[in-house]
Amino acid sequence: MENGIDMYDTFLIKYGEIGLKGKNRNIFEDALAARIRGVLKGLEGEFEVTKERGRIYVRCAGSWGYDEVISSLTRIFGIVGICPVVVYETGDFEKLKSDMLDYVRKEHPGSHETFKVKVRRVNKAFPMTSMQLDAALGEAILNEFPDMHVDVHHPDIMFDVEIRGQVSIYSKVIPGPGGMPVGTNGKAMLLLSGGIDSPVAGWMVAKRGVTLDATYFHAPPYTSERAKQKVIDLAKIVSRYTGPIRLHIVNFTDIQLYIYDQCPHEELTIIMRRYMMKIAEQFALEDGDLGLVTGESIGQVASQTMQSLLCTNDVCTLPVYRPLIGFDKNDIVEISKKIDTYDTSILPYEDCCTIFVAKHPVTKPNLKIIERSETHLKEKIDDLVKTAIETTETIMVK
Repeated sequence: MENGIDMYDTFLIKYGEIGLKGKNRNIFEDALAARIRGVLKGLEGEFEVTKERGRIYVRCAGSWGYDEVISSLTRIFGIVGICPVVVYETGDFEKLKSDMLDYVRKEHPGSHETFKVKVRRVNKAFPMTSMQLDAALGEAILNEFPDMHVDVHHPDIMFDVEIRGQVSIYSKVIPGPGGMPVGTNGKAMLLLSGGIDSPVAGWMVAKRGVTLDATYFHAPPYTSERAKQKVIDLAKIVSRYTGPIRLHIVNFTDIQLYIYDQCPHEELTIIMRRYMMKIAEQFALEDGDLGLVTGESIGQVASQTMQSLLCTNDVCTLPVYRPLIGFDKNDIVEISKKIDTYDTSILPYEDCCTIFVAKHPVTKPNLKIIERSETHLKEKIDDLVKTAIETTETIMVK
């Protein structure tokens, strides 16, 4: 067990952008607190989440696990830092000094590191100023622990002390994912495939406070049940950050075969992509989503050139958000590893886009030519789309 873990039962939650929201700050704080309660509700133990003058605290009781709580908190958007805090009763300076030394003794035994003390005196009734307390507590630590040294510019250890109704002391800040609390910026429909990019795109949009629904296009028997399960597994991983995701699983086989039979093969990818966007938008409108989200990045593949993106955008009335648009593949892979989707994304189960890809896809499609090619579909395409929508399997992934 790490030093001092058993002495903690409280976490101070730090947030970033929320503090800049002015008169709307309470709305975002409440949303973050509610999200924390929702996540911790699924864990063993008892948890109290409270707001106290610009701070959010999580107090733990019962049979709870430190590592499990930390792991859950580090997946909550809006949190920039998680501080394991030891809480002491307020008293005079001598009691504060004793508590400070007790904390250092338990949390950093035998330390030879440099340190700095930073006091935040919210309780102005305490008889010394913050600067006086910084110096006095620092002196006390030096006297008690002669192997430690002060460095006010680049300390190895920052001892933070907050004096409120009680005294909180902490020296560790575990990074959170940042961003905005999920649900504070509307909903969007993610076009989710089994690749590396789309789960990262969903994660990035959710980090900005957007709740996600998702649509996946399945093509049995050309794509297997393992390919479908792979996408469900990816949605589960993303949902650790976003909360439950409503996933629409569309049987796209008949539409793809009809396009394959009726349209020039070099245009297959673009035309199929246009119908995917149409169907995903239909579900988005039904679900109350405010836009579509894709994992496209300019020039990564033939369907993601500027000309191709123009053609796919043309069929949408809702805005299309592409958070990865300027990223190269290495950037995207790094994020996918960070959020634990990479290993699942590279499993060798192909999705419908890769099964029906043309040998020489057009890279600079002309919208008028694409629309002309689609006139060859008019006999059956509307009925096929209607059937695909009506037979869609919808599941809640969490």
